[in-house]
Amino acid sequence: MASHRRPKPATRTRVTVLTATAAAAVALSAQAANATPAKPSVKDAKAKVDALYTQAEQATEKYDAANEKLHTLQKEASSLQDQVARQQQHLNQLRDGLGAIAASQYRSGGIDPSLQLFLSSNPDSYLDQATTLDQLGSLQANALDQLQNAKRTLDQQRAEATTKLTELQSTRTELAQRKSEAKGKLAQAQQVLNSLTAEQRAQMQRDDALAASRASSRVDLGSAPAASNYAAAAFRAAQSKIGVPYVYGATGPGSFDCSGLTSWAYKQAGVSIPRTSQEQANAGTRIYSMSQLRQGDLVIFYGDYHHVGFYAGSGMVLHAPKPGASVRYEAIGDMPFQFGVRI
Repeated sequence: MASHRRPKPATRTRVTVLTATAAAAVALSAQAANATPAKPSVKDAKAKVDALYTQAEQATEKYDAANEKLHTLQKEASSLQDQVARQQQHLNQLRDGLGAIAASQYRSGGIDPSLQLFLSSNPDSYLDQATTLDQLGSLQANALDQLQNAKRTLDQQRAEATTKLTELQSTRTELAQRKSEAKGKLAQAQQVLNSLTAEQRAQMQRDDALAASRASSRVDLGSAPAASNYAAAAFRAAQSKIGVPYVYGATGPGSFDCSGLTSWAYKQAGVSIPRTSQEQANAGTRIYSMSQLRQGDLVIFYGDYHHVGFYAGSGMVLHAPKPGASVRYEAIGDMPFQFGVRI
């Protein structure tokens, strides 16, 4: 048989060690829970904020595209609904006309035509009536054809209007999603900024202002001729907005996002270009060599074309850069250049 031994009781020393260890663990856990998280460095915070601003701008351009599509769909849907209403009215008129023809035939007929001639006291009068009946029959057939054609047209217009309204609702949903996405990224960026000390935030602002000042001093407006008279006028309009704040989805004149500035400026020059940077990327002749850029050319940045500005000369661009900043000059090399667009 196996022997059964009682476990040895813990010694006083062992109990003391275990108790001390447990107390230390509790104390360390409490300190960790109550410890204030370390403030991020200005460099790390700037990198996070810039990344979030880039994501916010991507969402903003998608919001702008959805907003433009929404306005177009609203006009198209309204036009289709007007067409449906007019076609319905036309169909009702055709039905009323067909009913009148049928009623006239009913009042004039009901007996075999040969018997009516035999019984008629005035055959000449009857023959005149028979001719009228033939005409009424022809009119009825023609009216019926018109009625059927009008009904087909009405059904087609109703189907188109239904499809357009469905697309309109889908675009409204997308618009809300893009707006929420952009706001979410901006809120995250603000949280990062709020986690900094007042001195760190001030340092970021000083660094940003210094970079903008240096960029402005590097601009030589005479270093590149204007791409055209229209480009020159658009560039001057954009220059007049230096210092105006960036606001997502804004088209001026008191605030802009990147494509809002370029589309507004060209509008002042009498030229209509698309609203979003992705659409503006296809609005003219592409220029892949920086050396061939001229003042007033659009400059497209990033692989998804979500940012656009004006070429200013001296390797500089004039643009609405990001939330928290204003319309200003920056070096073209500060962002991933894709190509220029000459309007």
